[in-house]
Amino acid sequence: MSTRVALVTGGTGGIGTAIVRRLAKMGYKVATNYRNEEKTQAWRAKVAADGVDALTVRGDVSDPEACKAMVRQIEEKIGPVDVLINNAGITRDTTFHKMTYEQWTDVVNTNLNACFNVTRPIIEGMRARKWGRIVQISSINGQKGQYGQANYAAAKAGMHGFTISLAQENARYGITVNTVSPGYIGTDMVMAVPEEVRAKIVAQIPLGRLGKPDEIAYAVAFFLDDAAAWCTGCNLAVNGGHYMGW
Repeated sequence: MSTRVALVTGGTGGIGTAIVRRLAKMGYKVATNYRNEEKTQAWRAKVAADGVDALTVRGDVSDPEACKAMVRQIEEKIGPVDVLINNAGITRDTTFHKMTYEQWTDVVNTNLNACFNVTRPIIEGMRARKWGRIVQISSINGQKGQYGQANYAAAKAGMHGFTISLAQENARYGITVNTVSPGYIGTDMVMAVPEEVRAKIVAQIPLGRLGKPDEIAYAVAFFLDDAAAWCTGCNLAVNGGHYMGW
């Protein structure tokens, strides 16, 4: 059991909730950010019913100043962040020739620039303590692209570029940096897609089903284990065989 502090951005979403639960049950003191107080109250009650105690801190990951304040608050309440899971993400899907500048920047700011905004106030502490674990939650669509998602695919691909550079810079400080790239997961967002559309997606997946949020949380936990300390700069694709790249 760990006694370290973990920050999971976007922890109130489907994948984020599964990661928060797994890390809390592994013994981490877990924090996550939120923007909507009403929705977060319901989320707190849901995870508390599972015996999970997680610190929730207001913070917009697309705002660098808000991220600095968020990290300070976490450090004051439960201690310095040892583990960072950059999981927050949004979509603003449309074909590129119809895409507005706002649709592009909203996605890039929340999915990619957030990696800088959240990691920057944390990385120096990790380097000083000579230990840290950072995991980016990217996407299958950052690997293979997706019709109507030029903004999302670009941001998610950029996350792994961030991973491999940060991994090189910080390896000698005992910090590993890795990426997990989920395929299509049975979150509320995906399950809200019309059934006939979901059926077409599943038909392309060799394992014949959508993934489960807990399967992504397991992949994240792998990178945090001391036995995985020689893994850095890696991308772990968890997609049921939907995309099989090197």
